[in-house]
Amino acid sequence: MRHSGPQLSLLNRGLSVWIFLAMAFGLGLGFFFPQWVISFHVWSVGGTNIPLAIGLLIMMYPPLAKVRYEALPKIMNQPRLLLLSLVLNWVIGPLLMFGLAWIFFRNEPAYFSGLVLIGLARCIAMVLVWNDLAGGSNAWGAGLVALNSLFQVFAYSLYAWVFLTLVPPLLGAESMQLTVPIQLVAQNVGIYLGIPFVLGALSRPFWSRLKSPEWFEQKYLPFIGPFTLVALLLTVVLMFSLKSEVIFDLPLDVLRLALPLLLYFSLMFGLAFGIGKWLNAEYPQNAAIAFTASGNNFELAIAVSIALFGIQSPQAFVGVVGPLVEVPALILLVRVAKILKY
Repeated sequence: MRHSGPQLSLLNRGLSVWIFLAMAFGLGLGFFFPQWVISFHVWSVGGTNIPLAIGLLIMMYPPLAKVRYEALPKIMNQPRLLLLSLVLNWVIGPLLMFGLAWIFFRNEPAYFSGLVLIGLARCIAMVLVWNDLAGGSNAWGAGLVALNSLFQVFAYSLYAWVFLTLVPPLLGAESMQLTVPIQLVAQNVGIYLGIPFVLGALSRPFWSRLKSPEWFEQKYLPFIGPFTLVALLLTVVLMFSLKSEVIFDLPLDVLRLALPLLLYFSLMFGLAFGIGKWLNAEYPQNAAIAFTASGNNFELAIAVSIALFGIQSPQAFVGVVGPLVEVPALILLVRVAKILKY
């Protein structure tokens, strides 16, 4: 499904600039008005900041409302592309992040484990926004995210044990005896995917019956479309303001962590897009595959880091740096995808 209309032209004209302005504004807000930031910290439950979670849910709703859910079974008719997505997300992605973490931080176990936890958390939230902005298929994006979510609930705990407890001693490093509660993973998936997924799936039949299918397509979808952009910018402002203290206190560590993360996002996108095109995937499908492979579920990584190591731990710090790097990196990859569009 190609995205067209006023929203797309508006995004094309200045989204990257607005993202970086929102980042700068958030950092300034956190630096000059720390009491304002503290007031938002109060609205947190465990590792979840409520205003930030609301922003993410609003951001995800329009792309999920656009999906024609009756078309989801059709993606099963292309097993090669489905297999490609699964291999990228559950074989290549975790191995690549483990390798990068080993290269850059094998002598710093806390940062090493924090990066690995990010690499194991496959994206289920903001990837829908990046895919939508790049003109990817909303049906493929939703289908792949749902598939990854099922794998995530059952595989994340096992993967964490394999990559942080089993493998490091084989390479001469210290083992970390970790147990990731499966209920923590399921809760994260339920909040960040379940809620907007249900709302999106119910929107078309509800409004089509209450009004008409034409009204839903021609009035409702254009009306809610800008919510994604507004929520994205507000979320970026909030995210960077909440974490401004971390960035200003440890700027060199932020830069050190940013390098493997940037390499990860770029390599995953390039590999996924290149293989998808080689397999003759249409651009909307290929964009969905590439972005679902590139992004990570930073909400889950932060929640797991806090649960296992504490809110002040270096692992939680790495989890915080993850989305601060991912947002500008993925928005630039949206521009790359549009340049490569075929």
